[in-house]
Amino acid sequence: MTSASRLIPSRAERGGDDPIFALNAEAVRRRQAGESIVNSTLGALFDEELRLATLPAVAEAYARISAERAAAYAPIAGPPAFREAVVLDLLASSDLRAHAAAVATPGGTGALALAVANFLEPGQALLTPSFYWQPYETIAEQAGRGLETFAMFTAAGRFDVGALEQALALQRERQGRALLFLNTPCNNPTGYSLDAADWSALRPVLAAAAARMPLSVLVDVAYARFGAGDPLDWVRALEPVAERLTLLAAWSGSKAYAQYGARVGACVVVERDEASRGRIVGALSASCRGLWSNVNHLGTLAVSECLTEPALRARVEREREALRALLHARVELFTRLARAAGLRHPRYEGGFFVAVFCAEPARAAETMRQRGVFVVPIAGALRVALCSSPLASVPRLVEALAEALRA
Repeated sequence: MTSASRLIPSRAERGGDDPIFALNAEAVRRRQAGESIVNSTLGALFDEELRLATLPAVAEAYARISAERAAAYAPIAGPPAFREAVVLDLLASSDLRAHAAAVATPGGTGALALAVANFLEPGQALLTPSFYWQPYETIAEQAGRGLETFAMFTAAGRFDVGALEQALALQRERQGRALLFLNTPCNNPTGYSLDAADWSALRPVLAAAAARMPLSVLVDVAYARFGAGDPLDWVRALEPVAERLTLLAAWSGSKAYAQYGARVGACVVVERDEASRGRIVGALSASCRGLWSNVNHLGTLAVSECLTEPALRARVEREREALRALLHARVELFTRLARAAGLRHPRYEGGFFVAVFCAEPARAAETMRQRGVFVVPIAGALRVALCSSPLASVPRLVEALAEALRA
């Protein structure tokens, strides 16, 4: 018997590397070998010299934490000051703030894992639009749950509320409950953000579904601070229906604080009934203990400083605004050149990614890769990471996309 055969069958053929990280690794190797490369794969913000963009004020916050404090275990649910600061940051002046609580997680990914483990029974499936961050599926599979999708866009390019309504009805019949993931603003991989018209159409659908079954809605706001509009629009949009469902949010410090490796995040729960909210926080905390035990103490302490110390918070926001402007310049150039080249993509006003619709994404991505331009093929499109693409590379990127789609 080989060691591989001792794996359970469902795990025996799993690959260890994420396809996006594998593409990025190849792009880096070829660039280091002297080849001219455009690497639009990785979801991290790089400056115009291809250095990872960071926020000096955040680095200062880390330096303020003593070694002894940093080395100590974090509380299972995270430091109380961090949890309170995240709720304030996420819900600001909303009335929902009084009915919210947070549990610290290793990045926004940890918040997604907590939601799947606690709001679905084994064998049930979470629901999300057809264009989604692929690790949603991995998270569900790892937890013994599934993933189902509905068409994200209508023929007119709007969010397909009708398709969501049908999918919720099917889940009610099949499993008697639903957990809906909505990645907005700045959806990964499309860049699409739900606007006022989308939310207006969506609210009655959610309210009707919640009247017929237990409904939980998780808003993945990882990229909210890099959108074109107010990052808290989603909060105001969901206030009228929040009492009818359990509202969750996956809060991530990775993007907002340019701290991808620190794994600082939180699962925020909005539940108007205090006793129910307490039970949910207890369940989430128990899952924390079983999944990762404790979060990164140093990271949560440093981000707490950034959230609560007024002068430091102001510096973080100024420095983040400079990075947002850097990204927005790329978005504007891309959308202008893409329109001229006839590329089809969803409404894109900000965020790390855009998806260019494509009938044969694997073939098109391979054509581009051979020419030294790296994008990620996904079902029905090519995901383009403008966050990692300097402004000077955008014309070549658009040209390569147009040529690959014509080939």
